[in-house]
Amino acid sequence: MRLTVHHRTSYRYSRPVGLEPHVIRLHPRTDASIRVVDYDLSIDPAPQIHSDNLDPEGNVITHAWFEGETDHLTIETRAIVDTLVTDPFRYLIAEPDRALPYAYAPDFAKRLEQYRLPPDAAPFSVRELALEAAHESKRNQAMYARVLAMMIQQRLGFIGRDDGAAQPAEVTLEKGEGACRDLAVLFVDCCRSMGLAARFVSGYCYTGDKERPADLHAWGEVFLRGGGWRGYDPSQGLAVADRHIALAAAAEPAAAAPVTGTYRGDDVTHELETEVDITAGA
Repeated sequence: MRLTVHHRTSYRYSRPVGLEPHVIRLHPRTDASIRVVDYDLSIDPAPQIHSDNLDPEGNVITHAWFEGETDHLTIETRAIVDTLVTDPFRYLIAEPDRALPYAYAPDFAKRLEQYRLPPDAAPFSVRELALEAAHESKRNQAMYARVLAMMIQQRLGFIGRDDGAAQPAEVTLEKGEGACRDLAVLFVDCCRSMGLAARFVSGYCYTGDKERPADLHAWGEVFLRGGGWRGYDPSQGLAVADRHIALAAAAEPAAAAPVTGTYRGDDVTHELETEVDITAGA
C-alpha cells in the first residue's frame, strides 16, 4: 500500500528562547516491511548545522544545531512510503516447541541483551498480566504476543495524551487506561517478563477513517526466532501489517521519541501543536 504522510510539529514559546541541539526521528524506517519512496524535512528557524545519520539502534535521525533566539520551532515532514507486509504471520518459528518463559541461545541472548529483563524484574501486576497471557496462549511463543495485544486492548481504556513521557506499565494497569505509548510500554514489559526480547516503536497508523484525525502512534515489537522483529499494536489488539509506518524503535521510549530537545530561557512556557495527515494511493 502506498501511503503519503504530512506531519507538522509546532512549538510556541512565551518569550524568545535559545534552542539546544535537537534530535529528530521522523524519517520512516526502511526495512523488509517498508520502502521509502520520498522524504522531505523542513525546520523553521533553519538550523545553523544539521546532519543525518544512524543512531546506535539503527534509526535514521537528524541532528540540528541552532543559533540565536526564537519564539517558535516548526518541524514539518512529507513522506511517501510503500508498505509491503499484507500477512504479518508469514514466517516459521524456530524451536516452536520451546515454551515460555523463553530462553534464547547464548549468541542471541547477548545480542538482544538491552531488550530483555530478568524474569522477576517487572512489577508484580505486570508479571501477573504476562502470566495470564502465557496461560491463555498455552505458553506458545508464537501465540503469546497476539494474545497479549488483544488482552491489553480489551481490558484497558485508550486515551489521547499529546504531551509527556510514557508512564510506567504498573501505573497504566492501576489507572486502567493509557495513551498508545503507555499501552506499548505495558506490552513490551510483559513480553520481557516472559523472557522475550521486546522494544518500543514510534510511528503512524493509517486508519482510513476521515472522521478521526491521524496522529503519531506507538506499539511494540517482539523478537521471535525465525520471524525476527514482529510488531503488535496493543491499542488495537492486532499484529502490525501494511497500515503501520515505523519511524524509530528502541529499548526505551525516550530513544524513539519523534523529537528530542530542550531550550534555554527563564520563566518560559510553551505550547505544542501537531498535525498529521495520512492518505492512501499513488
